[in-house]
Amino acid sequence: MTSQLYDLLVSILPDLIPLPILLPALGAALALIFARSPRAQRAITVGILFALIALSVTLVLLVDREGIQTLQVGGWDAPVGITLVADRLSALMLAVSSLVLFCVMWYAIGQGVRDGDEEDPVAVFLPTYLLLSMGINVSFLAGDLFNLYVGFEIFLVASYVLLTLSASPARVRAGVSYVMVSMVSSVVFLIGLGLVYAAVGTLNMAQISQRMADVPGGTQSMIFAVLLVAFGIKAAVFPLDSWLPDSYPTAPSLVTAVFAGLLTKVGVYSIIRMRSVVFTSGTLDTLLMWVALATMLVGILGAMAQNDIKRLLSFTLVSHIGYMILGLALGTAQGLSGAIFYAIHHILVQTALFLVVGLIERQAGSSSLRRLGSLAKAFPLLGVLYMFPAMNLGGIPPFSGFLGKVIVLEAAARAGGPLSWLLIGGAVVTSLLTLYTMVVVWSKAFWRDRADAPEGDTALVRPTVLSDVTATTTVAERADVGRAPAGMLAATSVLVACSLGLTIVAGPVTAVTTRAAESAQDTSIYQEAVLGINPVPSRTVDQESNSERSDSLDERSQAERQASTSKGAR
Repeated sequence: MTSQLYDLLVSILPDLIPLPILLPALGAALALIFARSPRAQRAITVGILFALIALSVTLVLLVDREGIQTLQVGGWDAPVGITLVADRLSALMLAVSSLVLFCVMWYAIGQGVRDGDEEDPVAVFLPTYLLLSMGINVSFLAGDLFNLYVGFEIFLVASYVLLTLSASPARVRAGVSYVMVSMVSSVVFLIGLGLVYAAVGTLNMAQISQRMADVPGGTQSMIFAVLLVAFGIKAAVFPLDSWLPDSYPTAPSLVTAVFAGLLTKVGVYSIIRMRSVVFTSGTLDTLLMWVALATMLVGILGAMAQNDIKRLLSFTLVSHIGYMILGLALGTAQGLSGAIFYAIHHILVQTALFLVVGLIERQAGSSSLRRLGSLAKAFPLLGVLYMFPAMNLGGIPPFSGFLGKVIVLEAAARAGGPLSWLLIGGAVVTSLLTLYTMVVVWSKAFWRDRADAPEGDTALVRPTVLSDVTATTTVAERADVGRAPAGMLAATSVLVACSLGLTIVAGPVTAVTTRAAESAQDTSIYQEAVLGINPVPSRTVDQESNSERSDSLDERSQAERQASTSKGAR
């Protein structure tokens, strides 16, 4: 990047912040206008999502060097107006989510958008998918709790449409359950918003952070607990996770992939944002540690009991959310850095695995381990595409899954204490059991002879729902089973390659996540960037006791405050 180009980008940096929201909204509108032209719809969608990748990567590079950037929408200054905030954390999440959204859409186009079913309303799918990406981006960029809630509601509506688009009874039932749980989460979130406003008189996160110091500790903990329930449902942490394994496996693999990869991470992101910006006292950190331990163990034990790969991966999804909650609950910069890095790793790997499951269903007509076998012989490339993300999820060195776990566990060891060492033990056991479940899938679905599968002789028969009649359709009568379009393979291969690439660039990425975590530990940086004032840095007793920052961090914080003041606010 030349100096002139860089200076130009820096000069327009605040104007780039709303584009991750505006571009998908514009794309959804255009996709509806061209509803009768599938090619135009697909070209618009792919173009918008590719532009989001370039835009989000640019934001990561610029924000990492220039500090937190803000945009006051409509010229109304914070805390009265709507503030969009781009910092290292939100920019990183935007970048990885844009990549995943692009690959999943490429995968969808490769399979005829919806599992090869010509009767599905494709014209609705594409604009809805863009609205989903818009809601995710609103959540990442929101500088106040109300617009975070708006982002949640946008992708809730879009996700319900995607989940039930084929209108099969199983998907409608799963969609209704998903919507009911999400509505409960939304109601709890609204209650939390009311409590926050009653306590501090504002919903702007920077101003809440300032005023929350004057609120009694018990009240702070109660409000944070209410918000944790709302975000915990989205993130699927124990004991608020039971809805996920029943909702996700019924959806098409491409929809499940984007749900598993991104929607739960929006909940994790919200918890990180609340803990690092608003509720910095750490009074609920011990509770979060126990939640992390239970989430890891309950999730992986549930995965071990499954015979369907989709349900198995849904339980591992729940389990590995625990690593992120553990890193956050430690209350240190290293722990938070590990949580952010692990979230990035998990988005890529979990999405790739669900796309592989979609290819398995294409090749064999089922995702049940009781019906699968001989896939490594029948489709060697599919075995390769499964093996790399599976080993990565299991934490085999030197993959990014191993590196992320090492960062989190090292932070836990430095924190010390019986509970930290118990969590380390639970995390290690979870990692080993995850590797075990991945090997079980390999041995049964790929390595075992299909004739040895308990239901191998019925693997090529699939139920088809026609009105109120359930018929059986063989592979010979289905155009999608036994054939994997090149687009599906290419999209999956790219995402698997990106998950491996994270291992190669782990050094630069962890450097950015470390800087993101360190700046998050000093709430004055965020407050000054959003409110345009110079508050006294707030440091709690818990942060003092666990602080790992050096003099270089203080110098970096001062530089970021100066950059945010001169270039961030508008």
